Amino acid sequence: MTRRKQRPSRKHPAKKRQPKLRLPAPAAPRGHITATIDGAARGNPGPAAYGVVFEATRPAAGEAGGKVIARLNGRLGATTNNVAEYRALLAALTYAREQGWASLRVRTDSELLARQIQGDYKVKSPDLKPLHAEASALITAFGSFAIESVPRNLTRAADRLANAALDGRSVPSVGGREKEKSGRGARHPLGGIRGAPSPVAPATGKRFSPVASAAGAQTIRAICQDGVLKPLTPLNLSDGEEVTLTIHRSRTK
Repeated sequence: MTRRKQRPSRKHPAKKRQPKLRLPAPAAPRGHITATIDGAARGNPGPAAYGVVFEATRPAAGEAGGKVIARLNGRLGATTNNVAEYRALLAALTYAREQGWASLRVRTDSELLARQIQGDYKVKSPDLKPLHAEASALITAFGSFAIESVPRNLTRAADRLANAALDGRSVPSVGGREKEKSGRGARHPLGGIRGAPSPVAPATGKRFSPVASAAGAQTIRAICQDGVLKPLTPLNLSDGEEVTLTIHRSRTK
């Protein structure tokens, strides 16, 4: 009985995994505004705040790094880092729309936020779903919008604003020096309306709402959808907390 010789098995060389191709964010048109945002939570969850820096583009390069035209920051109460990042985005979108800017580019160090807004990641968290829906609705108001994830060192200015809000510290106004918290000519401490954007001397001629109308009160803008009022700015309200609303219809609609 003859035995067949077994041929040595030929093992195919393992294929090298190719790194995922990461496409850059689409180029924004000339004259767009860049908003660098950051949300910070100490404890996750814990005391949280956000910061936003708006810059005009460089005429030649068409990228961020131009003149700072506005800064926003504010406290958010106790929440998570991811919620704080979304709140920073909502503050940037709301302010940009209030100013009538048609083109906006957002830079964030949160890849999760950027990829969810771009549609690459699904939004699974119950806490983030309503924030994602609100942001998506605001984005439709812009003629051009882009968001990109950038290294953390490129969002340090926004991070400083968020931490200043948490600490109750003042920051330099746009085009000016830092002012003291007390004494003649002092400005109000940062944070203003809790849970709402606090402008820090924006260089535009328009005043940003919401504004504090009385101690413990605030004026906000909201949109009515399916019989439900949806605020266009972040709020710091606990579940079950009762508030009194006075409704004024917008003249622009």
